[in-house]
Amino acid sequence: MVTYIVRRLVTAALILLGASFLVYLLTASSGDPLADLRASNAPNKQQLMDARTELLDLDTPAPVRYFKWLGGAAQCLIPFANSCDLGESVSGQPITEALGIALVQTLTLVTGATILAILIGITLGIVTALRQYSALDYGVTFMAFLFFSLPIFWVAVLLKEYGAIGFNDFLRNPEIPIPVALGIGAIAGLVVAVAVGGELRRRLITGGTVFAAVTVVLIYFSITQWFRNPGLGPVVIAIAGVGLAFAVTVLVAGLKNRRALQSSLIVVGIGVVAYFAVQPLLNQATALMIALLAVATVGVGIAVGYFMGGYDRGQSMRAAGITAFLVGGMVVMDRFMQAWPSYFSNSRVRGRPIATIGAGTPNIEGDFWVLGTDTFTHLILPTVALILVSLASYTRFTRSSMLEIMNMDYIRTARAKGLSERSVVMGHAFRNALIPIATIVAFDIGALIGGAVITESVFSVRGMGFLFLDGITHIDPNPVMGVFLCVAVTAMVFNLIADLAYSALDPRVRIKA
Repeated sequence: MVTYIVRRLVTAALILLGASFLVYLLTASSGDPLADLRASNAPNKQQLMDARTELLDLDTPAPVRYFKWLGGAAQCLIPFANSCDLGESVSGQPITEALGIALVQTLTLVTGATILAILIGITLGIVTALRQYSALDYGVTFMAFLFFSLPIFWVAVLLKEYGAIGFNDFLRNPEIPIPVALGIGAIAGLVVAVAVGGELRRRLITGGTVFAAVTVVLIYFSITQWFRNPGLGPVVIAIAGVGLAFAVTVLVAGLKNRRALQSSLIVVGIGVVAYFAVQPLLNQATALMIALLAVATVGVGIAVGYFMGGYDRGQSMRAAGITAFLVGGMVVMDRFMQAWPSYFSNSRVRGRPIATIGAGTPNIEGDFWVLGTDTFTHLILPTVALILVSLASYTRFTRSSMLEIMNMDYIRTARAKGLSERSVVMGHAFRNALIPIATIVAFDIGALIGGAVITESVFSVRGMGFLFLDGITHIDPNPVMGVFLCVAVTAMVFNLIADLAYSALDPRVRIKA
């Protein structure tokens, strides 16, 4: 395997050299980097042109400039030398500094959307494969391709109009009329009735229950002005935690493993008690503290599963660990909700919290929770836009892969041996269905680092896409090459990881030199 990895890295390096040379020459020959200055009426126009010519080394032929750039880029391979030199932009900013800022903005914008799109898309793909040719299958397929076919800028405009402007107007007086609550409840009940499948009576009972529950909750929200002062509280966390404990146990171990279910429920109880204990600590929260608390929370869950044991201790540990993480996430979410009134009344927010542009409110002040809430409100619209347009590929690939796997002989053999449907689907089918999905994810990681160019432009986020477009606009190869280098290296590394993952997912695949 070591020989294989070395060979792949050497091949990738040669491809990277050739591709970078072509990209540099194409960018350098795509126009005149002095065009804007030539059209200027500034009295010091000649001095500005001379300064830019010297900055970009325009007197040197483009192929020679590329090898100069390559010499500086090669210094990035020297660890701890702090000598990485990717040149400067037309504004005189070092590209390494610009990349650091842009990369943070892009990862903040796109990472959450990509992870959610993968999780939701794979889940929908599995469900629709198991319910092939059902109303749910047709509905999910239609919606996935509908959003996939919509232009991202048009989706962004609609989200700005109704998701930001409309919701901000609603927050001035967050009352939900009873007819609206009934309508939303009816839609939710209809969707759930279609999704659950089964006999008509079962669908009607489930849909009616959801209709009543959603309607009552919306009326409660309207009466209590919940949208102005939101929160979960220990009661909601306890109820939701019990539901999550059952759901996680079904997926990880199955309800027949009582110890796994008991471990998850014990973790929910610990989480409700910890809700009161950690409140003073969360008042002084930092990002590092939240990360350490998350690790400790998962550790407690795994420990509970270990001591509970059972015929499969590993299942108990996994079920309890995942449940602990989800319950801890609800506690943190509740704390963010507690900060909502302070954020809403902030002088910089001015009662319109859902932002339409930028990655943050300029000059806003507050504690960790207020600043975190500000970041989330700026991420809501672009995240939703990216999820809607990228969901179809994961859903369709997962569905087709699962349908192919479910007709294999070893799936029929597993069922003939008397294995539960959960074991057949999650333990046999899903693992093998992940092989083609791993390839898609590897490609998407490169796109992730490259930035969502259109989305960043629509929402005025100065990320990698903005840096790339800025370099193209000013005929400046340095920013373009910086973005290209990050994207190319990331894509090649993750494609190598995907190849190695094949052998872990499918024992029939062997990595050979």
